[in-house]
Amino acid sequence: QVQLVESGGGLVQAGGSLRLSCAASGIAFSRYAMAWYRQATGKQREVVAVIMGGGKTNYEDSVKCRFTISRDNAKNPMYLQMNSLKPEDTAVYYCNTYPRASILWGKGTLVTVSS
Repeated sequence: QVQLVESGGGLVQAGGSLRLSCAASGIAFSRYAMAWYRQATGKQREVVAVIMGGGKTNYEDSVKCRFTISRDNAKNPMYLQMNSLKPEDTAVYYCNTYPRASILWGKGTLVTVSS
């Protein structure tokens, strides 16, 4: 069974940085378009960043120029480098396939940005 494990979240002050990691067993990320999603309390889960099979990336408008999605096709992990964090970035962050989340959701990793 494919499992997703997100890590790297934490508490950071506004303006700070975090690097999230996504690891998976039983799946080769390089074969899929992958995405980072996030869900803030009381809100629906949303797509934050996408990386296509060929490496092309797309970002939700509010994170453009602050977040960078990347992956190491040889070693499988996927990353989300988050800079200039804002309180509104506070959420649980998840990784999954894109455009349809076809893998059972992992537990996510909590990012809390204090003002």
